[in-house]
Amino acid sequence: MGRYRIDAIRGDELIEVQCASLSAIKSKINALLRRHTVRVVKPVVLRTRIAKKKSPKGKITSRRMSPKRGDALDVFEDLIYFTRVFPHQNLVLEIAMIHVEQTRIPCRRHRRRWRKDYQVQDVNLEQIESSLELRHPADLLDIVGLDAEAESFTTEDIARVTGRPRWFAQKIAYVLKHTQAIQPIGRNRSGILYRAA
Repeated sequence: MGRYRIDAIRGDELIEVQCASLSAIKSKINALLRRHTVRVVKPVVLRTRIAKKKSPKGKITSRRMSPKRGDALDVFEDLIYFTRVFPHQNLVLEIAMIHVEQTRIPCRRHRRRWRKDYQVQDVNLEQIESSLELRHPADLLDIVGLDAEAESFTTEDIARVTGRPRWFAQKIAYVLKHTQAIQPIGRNRSGILYRAA
C-alpha cells in the first residue's frame, strides 16, 4: 500500500498484526489513517507452554506450562507509546488474547549466572481465547474496570481495582489521560484526582 507493507486487506480495511511494540508502527499507522480504515491487532499472551529442545534440529524433550499469566491490562505497557495514534475515527485496535507454545534451545555461549541460559527458537500460536475491540477512550475504562460515574479516583484506586502495583497504575493513568478518557480535577494526599472525561 504505497510505500508500506500491509499484513492483510479485508474490503476497505487494512489489517496490521503487531506482536512487537506498538511504538514501532506508530508513524506507519498515522500515515495510513489519513486515507484508510486500519485495524491493528495486538496479541496479548495469556498462557505460554514451554517446549525444550537440546539442539536447534533436535526433537522436543519436554513441555510444561509457564506459571506466568497475562491479561488485557498488559496492553497498557504498549499504549504508552501509542497515545498519539489512538483513538482515531479510522482506527480499530483489536486485542487478541492468545495461548502460545514457546520453543527454547540452550544458548551456545556460556552466559553469566543472572542471564537466561536459553534462547527462544520459535513461538507458535496455539489458541485465540478471545478478543476485544477498542475504538473509543471509554473502551479503555472498561478494561481497567473503573466506574465512569465515580466523582474522583487516584492511581491508588486504579491499583486497587486492577490488582496491579502503584507504578503500573500510574502507567494506566498516563494512557487514560493522554487518550482523553480521564481528566485531572485536583489533588489530595494520595495524589492527583481524576474523573472520567
